[in-house]
Amino acid sequence: MTDGSEGLHPLVHSLADCIRTSWRNLPDLQPLAVDPELESISGLLDGEQLFIRNELRRCRGLRKLHLEIARLGVGLQILHCVWFPDPRFDLPIFGADVVAGPAGISAAIVDLSPVGEALPDMLASSLSGLNRPRFRQERALPGWGTIFSPHVCFIRPDGADEERFFQCLVKDYLDVLSSAVVQAEGEQANSLETLKRYQGQLNYCIQQKRNDKTRRVLEKAFNVKWAERYITELLFDEPSHPDPSIA
Repeated sequence: MTDGSEGLHPLVHSLADCIRTSWRNLPDLQPLAVDPELESISGLLDGEQLFIRNELRRCRGLRKLHLEIARLGVGLQILHCVWFPDPRFDLPIFGADVVAGPAGISAAIVDLSPVGEALPDMLASSLSGLNRPRFRQERALPGWGTIFSPHVCFIRPDGADEERFFQCLVKDYLDVLSSAVVQAEGEQANSLETLKRYQGQLNYCIQQKRNDKTRRVLEKAFNVKWAERYITELLFDEPSHPDPSIA
């Protein structure tokens, strides 16, 4: 699917561009190596072609920035993006997902998820100060959604106007986080706060792996072993212990 942009839903396409633009403002941005077998993937699901393309980066303060775009036939499209922090830095996890089908966007979510008991005060204050749109169709979080912050936005956009509002909100969240990344200073790997953030990120990854919908689709299109590898090595790989002497 070449660069993956042909025939994408306008929100999926524009949001992907917005995320890539945000990357450019991050300190010491570098490509993050990915197994070629996991970078560009194709399979067959219920007689339709499934394509998945992954882009990965890293920077000072963030151990992994992951953008995934998946397409099934001419209908289903998924954008999945997560920015995982280096546990030495007091930063949250950015996450955004969009699910598009022939009838439009069925789900859109964005959050800055804490890896401690709460978001850092500065970030929480910045998010509270945003001009957040009133969306007409709020969606309920899944049972494992306790990992999200009080500022999570999970909706079904009602029309093109709400799709634009959602994209603007994602950009606002990215701007808040990008500013925090630029200003953040790392702590010692063996500090108590670093270890707490490591445990918090570990819990986030464990809870995300409870999303059985993703696992079932991948198992059906490929196989159980491959799906497990994709989820544990790429989607929600657990952070390395920041202090090897304690591991």
